[in-house]
Amino acid sequence: MSDTLTVSLETTRGDWDAFVASHPQATAYHDWNWREVFGPVFGHEPLYLAARRAGAIVGVLPVVGFRSRLFGKFFCSLPFVNYGGVLATTPEAAAPLLAEATRLARDRGAAHVELRHVARQLPEAPVRQHKVTMLLPLKESAEAQWTALDNKVRNMIRKAEKSELTSESGGAELLDAFYAVFSVNMRDLGTPVYPKRFFAAVLAACGPKGALHVVRHKGQPVAGSMTIVHADRVEVPWASALREARNMNPNMLLYWHMLKEVIARGGTVFDFGRSTPGEGTFLFKKQWKAEPVPLHWEYALIARDSPPDQSPGSGKFAMAIEMWKKLPVPVANTIGPLIIGNIP
Repeated sequence: MSDTLTVSLETTRGDWDAFVASHPQATAYHDWNWREVFGPVFGHEPLYLAARRAGAIVGVLPVVGFRSRLFGKFFCSLPFVNYGGVLATTPEAAAPLLAEATRLARDRGAAHVELRHVARQLPEAPVRQHKVTMLLPLKESAEAQWTALDNKVRNMIRKAEKSELTSESGGAELLDAFYAVFSVNMRDLGTPVYPKRFFAAVLAACGPKGALHVVRHKGQPVAGSMTIVHADRVEVPWASALREARNMNPNMLLYWHMLKEVIARGGTVFDFGRSTPGEGTFLFKKQWKAEPVPLHWEYALIARDSPPDQSPGSGKFAMAIEMWKKLPVPVANTIGPLIIGNIP
């Protein structure tokens, strides 16, 4: 059998997932099942590239092809989530994966390929370092974790516990409660909301690794989040709380509830998710003693001279954000899913 490295779209779920499970830098989003989120929910094109040598996979790169009304055509690995990009056993396997993704992107008229890496994997590629992830190494017990918290954080959790708030965890049965909070919070932030079917597809893709968490006040949901387990790490990609319930600190109870559950299951790292340094979510996560880890979004530029800024929070969307905040929630929930699928 030839020792030449080849890259193609021809692979199987079993071979793909076996390689991902063996790779120390893999994330939950590299799993094959996520094809059923990117493709069916939003109509984008999943292109899952595998590099092989002597028949064995030595690298993979899942990319998603966009035809966006807002940003044109581009490739992303991976959109809507915090991580993605190349997984390879050697640098020699990584470069051909990007080269083939770039060729496919060029053939489809795409302007660039974006790879969402933690550490740099393609030193010659253009890069943006505008985001960090926030990681908290966990103590061996909930009691030790509680002791490690600052007094201010402990007092806010105690206030939440005294405010007739309850917390629970589950799966799809909590989707309506989670979405009731998430959709209102997104409107309040001026951001188009994902459709409910997106979160249903994420839960299906994650299986037992995914969970929803809801905090209620007198039976009504006031905070909610999703967690995804991968190896010894638990990540919170989405979390929200209602502004009108802020004085009860439901978000503090929500995170303490999640932390206790993770520790009880033997998790060692709590990933608070992506943030922009200095902004409100960054400061919220920092108070739990999470530490920032820089993210490196690397690019292959095809029909542009510099990496794009496609964030809905960028300055060019400021007026639209302020207008969005004034929409009735049912209107925002109807229009939002038609827009958000165009924003990676």
